[in-house]
Amino acid sequence: MIALDTNILVHAHQREAELHAEAVRVVRELAESPVPWGIGYHSLIEFYAVVTHTKLWRQPSTPRQAMDQIAAWRESPSLRVLLDNEDSLGLLGQLVQKAKITGGQIHDARIAASCMAYGVRELWTVDRDFSRFPTLKIRNPLMAP
Repeated sequence: MIALDTNILVHAHQREAELHAEAVRVVRELAESPVPWGIGYHSLIEFYAVVTHTKLWRQPSTPRQAMDQIAAWRESPSLRVLLDNEDSLGLLGQLVQKAKITGGQIHDARIAASCMAYGVRELWTVDRDFSRFPTLKIRNPLMAP
């Protein structure tokens, strides 16, 4: 399974985002494919926080627009929302120790742990910080290889 990080979702939703067109294409291909793909519950919450943030955008999304976007993604029959579970909590503890995670880095570690718990083979992100978790394969689908 491929999972999407928050930043891919933000680029796909927010027209002001630098990589908007490419992100829309990537998310649409996943959503229309019969192959399972995932978004972490934590990433959906983070998505909402980012796209509705009034200081980040000239035209931030309204709460309704953000929730409508989440609902639209959830309509994809192949989408799996990756919820935290006991496996992800145990993996989070391991990642925190191995990567010496502190402060806000815990959010990326939580996403990585959830992906690992669900057997995600690749996390698509534009964030290089995930390189701290070498057991999780990372790919930026918005940039040419």
